[in-house]
Amino acid sequence: MLLIKLIPLFPLIGFLINGLGFRKVSKGLAGWIGTGAALLSFVGAFSAYQAFIAGGQQPIIVSIFDWITVGTLNINFSFQIDQLSILMLFVVTGVGTLIHVYSMGYMHDDEGFGKFFAFLNLFLFSMLLLVMGSNYIVMFIGWEGVGLCSYLLIGFWNKNFEYGNAARKAFIMNRVGDLGFLIGIFLIINQFGTVEYLQVFDKAKGFSVGDATIVAITAFLFIGAMGKSAQIPLYTWLPDAMAGPTPVSALIHAATMVTSGLYMIVRSNILYTLAPGTLEVVAWVGVATALFAATIGIFQNDIKKVLAYSTVSQLGYMFMAMGVSAYTSGFFHVVTHAFFKALLFLGAGSVIHAMSGEQDIRRMGGLGGKIKITAITFLIGTIAISGIPPFAGFFSKDEILAHVYEHNKIMWVLAVAGSMMTAFYMFRLYFLTFTGSFRGTHEQEHHLHESPFSMTLPLMVLAVLSIVGGFIGMPEIFHFPHALAEFMSPLYEGSKAVNPEFGGTPIDHSTEWMLMGISVAAAVISIVFAYSKFGGSKNVPAEDSEITGLQKTIYNKYYIDEAYWGVFVNPVKRLSNVFANIIELKGFDGAVNGIGGFVNTFSGVARKLQAGGTGFYLFAMVIGIAVILGMNLGYQVLETILAFVGKK
Repeated sequence: MLLIKLIPLFPLIGFLINGLGFRKVSKGLAGWIGTGAALLSFVGAFSAYQAFIAGGQQPIIVSIFDWITVGTLNINFSFQIDQLSILMLFVVTGVGTLIHVYSMGYMHDDEGFGKFFAFLNLFLFSMLLLVMGSNYIVMFIGWEGVGLCSYLLIGFWNKNFEYGNAARKAFIMNRVGDLGFLIGIFLIINQFGTVEYLQVFDKAKGFSVGDATIVAITAFLFIGAMGKSAQIPLYTWLPDAMAGPTPVSALIHAATMVTSGLYMIVRSNILYTLAPGTLEVVAWVGVATALFAATIGIFQNDIKKVLAYSTVSQLGYMFMAMGVSAYTSGFFHVVTHAFFKALLFLGAGSVIHAMSGEQDIRRMGGLGGKIKITAITFLIGTIAISGIPPFAGFFSKDEILAHVYEHNKIMWVLAVAGSMMTAFYMFRLYFLTFTGSFRGTHEQEHHLHESPFSMTLPLMVLAVLSIVGGFIGMPEIFHFPHALAEFMSPLYEGSKAVNPEFGGTPIDHSTEWMLMGISVAAAVISIVFAYSKFGGSKNVPAEDSEITGLQKTIYNKYYIDEAYWGVFVNPVKRLSNVFANIIELKGFDGAVNGIGGFVNTFSGVARKLQAGGTGFYLFAMVIGIAVILGMNLGYQVLETILAFVGKK
């Protein structure tokens, strides 16, 4: 139990040491402190797993302290160790440790090295709170913590104004989603009188499918998930978040923070099973996001922007799975995506490192022979995300497509189209970057070199995981156990209780073979097409000024950001100017200043009356006595008249 409590404490200690002493702690020591903290949390995750298995795979509640008591509402600061938190612990701490190791090489020459590792550790601490909390409030603390850390890490190079804007954009758009999440929590408290997962889910079994209150709760929770996991319409922050250092992109936008919304839905699966209408919305939002982001990714030329839109698209597939109640399949893709997308982002960082900061793939080419380890591992990640067997992405994506096929054939066709686009733009990226002849400057070519071992080691480990990671969820037709589904099965007992049809019936083997064949064939066709267009870098994309027509619209991300500025930002700014310049200055300030001016003028006049002249004082006294006597006489006359009238 003690080690379980220490899992989030290790990175918190690392944050405090590096955060308070980043000016005094040497770079080497700061890196080892930050990385060591992440590694100790990874070891703690193994300890938690062993305790969980030894306890018969029953949820373990570890209470830290009693926190809030209001009437009958008791909220404890406590952790819950079960199948879902164990899996997330391994992903967060495992991939997080590799990214810390990578950062020791990538950020070595940065003046803010110690501060960077402090922020990484703080992010890891927040993420661990999010996945380990035993109730929605502790989850929300971690939820807000990772939002704060994303702001700090995205805007780490804060001397660049655009990077600061990207950080603020991420922070503000996440707050929009977080408001929905918070309202959902309030509704849970109002309806269930508790926020503890086990108690909420147990009470939820008494509700009927389609209950209006449950639909409202799940809808608001989904708004929170849309913000954190970058779904339409709250997705635009994630591509801009590429302004942060590349390890930040790998940690936050591939393996951890952006999967928070998916984690929350899997955790709350019984509530969503009770709200099929919400699930349908989730599925179609996922489809729209997957396709929309994939089309944008096709025409991007910044190596990190391509991967960013790829992340948004892949998150769409995960939500698609959630929407068709394939919670395990969606989470399976969360795990495999953490492997190959972290690999791709770190590979992109290695390319940028070799290219002295260049990110435009039109200025690259021919790097395969210069940075071989990066090229090979990047190819593995590209194959994995394209869904080619037996790489990890094939198994998870195929499983999602199979469940979508059962649910809605039109949705399946759209999902396959998105999968084809994924394979195309990823191999377009690979061919333009690593094949053909070098298109950069002579100075860049002279300095081309492979990254240091601290950067290539995580690439190699993630490449291996991208190859074998899919074997934890083998399809039934291969007659191997689906280890992930068996392990996660107890999480869905509530969903099975409220919906006997939960999980559906397995599709027949012939249909499954057909779906696999179509999926792989679609990916291969896209790869061949990408090779015919860009293999050997034979067709380099046009410069920005030469792009026209529909391609220009897509390249500029459908002008969604401009639309948001026109519809939301500019009207709010104009309204703010009205309040600031008219209501505030002329209204409130005018009233306050007017009263002050009146008092000041009156006091100025009254001051002249007190000039010290005895004659004036006597005159004023006489006048005052006369006024008082006159008022008294007038009162008596009025009283007499009224008495006379009353008698009449």
